[in-house]
Amino acid sequence: MEIEELHKLYRKCSGVTTDSRKIEDGAMFFALKGENFDGNDFAMKALEAGARYAIVDRPTLDGANIKGRRYCIVVENVLDTLQKLAAYHRDQFDIPVVGITGTNGKTTTKELVSAVLSAKYNTVATGGNLNNHIGVPLTLLKISDKTEMAVIEMGASAPGEIAALVKIAKPTCGIVTNVGRAHLLGFGSFEGVKKTK
Repeated sequence: MEIEELHKLYRKCSGVTTDSRKIEDGAMFFALKGENFDGNDFAMKALEAGARYAIVDRPTLDGANIKGRRYCIVVENVLDTLQKLAAYHRDQFDIPVVGITGTNGKTTTKELVSAVLSAKYNTVATGGNLNNHIGVPLTLLKISDKTEMAVIEMGASAPGEIAALVKIAKPTCGIVTNVGRAHLLGFGSFEGVKKTK
């Protein structure tokens, strides 16, 4: 399924989730895989709980449905599809997007910037510190026709991660809180941290 088609379906949904235990009626469920779980195993449970669509990458789920109203949609890679959908969704809105990164202070800075902007503008901001390859797309998918600003926190633990998040979020301006020596293991050196941030 093309991203444009999937986006049309998404716009008819009540939201998006990756947790089959927290299904909002009419939501789109993304069956992500982790070290200890495979979201495909919970796709039918998500549909039974009220999800309108379950985005899966297990071919045996192709065409699976609940009473012909709630469907599994098979894609090649669920995480890649989530990220592409979020990037496409972001492109539909001509609004300022503030990207925030740094070694320390990202979440506090994001909360402060969001609080200031929210006083005047309808603002979508990253919840908590959900600042990775899953959290950033989930935040972007909360942007609606009423949204006037977005504040996106971006974190990284390895080289290239911020660049990938920037490609999805397309911030119109950015804040780097600081660049320190945390996370050296993932970056290899302080130079690696500086280059990524």
